[in-house]
Amino acid sequence: MPTYKIQGQIYHQVGSLLPYPDADHQLLPAPGGTGKTFVISLILETFRSEQKIALALASSGIAATLLEGGRTARSALKLPLNVQMIETPICNISRNSAMAKVLRLTSIILWNECTMANKKSLEAFNRTMQDIRGNHLFGGALILLSGDFRQTLPIIPRSTPADEINACLKSSVLWRYVQKLTLNINMRINLQNDPAAHDFSKQLFKAIETCKQISYNIDCYQRYDFPE
Repeated sequence: MPTYKIQGQIYHQVGSLLPYPDADHQLLPAPGGTGKTFVISLILETFRSEQKIALALASSGIAATLLEGGRTARSALKLPLNVQMIETPICNISRNSAMAKVLRLTSIILWNECTMANKKSLEAFNRTMQDIRGNHLFGGALILLSGDFRQTLPIIPRSTPADEINACLKSSVLWRYVQKLTLNINMRINLQNDPAAHDFSKQLFKAIETCKQISYNIDCYQRYDFPE
């Protein structure tokens, strides 16, 4: 299927960037059902099978449970609880701590659902990595971010939509260094082999991208007779 070709390209591209500490960092934006978790899990297992350290982080606890050895970014990186209120936040990780040693030896760091995280969380992580590993971006470590900007943006209490956009990763100074890799084929629909569902999924994706009205096929839905 075409998706596996795309997934393979992402997998090999991430692997090919390993020898280059100054290479652009990766963003894997993908809607639900396109195989994002599958690709991330494959990359994690490949690095770990080569006896390399691969950290799996996520912005939420549920997303962390989907990855082998996954932890929330706030817990693993010791991010401040009020990170959005601090001008230049940093992680609570000292150079001589056990976590600092792990970060020095890490080959790749994957952050799932990064679109939900406040941009200051990623900037705090960057400052901490530079303090631990050197002055390169993220200390020269390879970072793979994944998420979907169509879903929930950072939650800020008593804020306006403009505040949420300003807290988004795309508003960060780090965004210019991110290389975008995309998954856009819905594997859940393809595996069902249902043309009507595939057509509806395609229209839905296009409507979200272009804000157009959706015309749906009634065959996508199963009839259900409610009891009297």
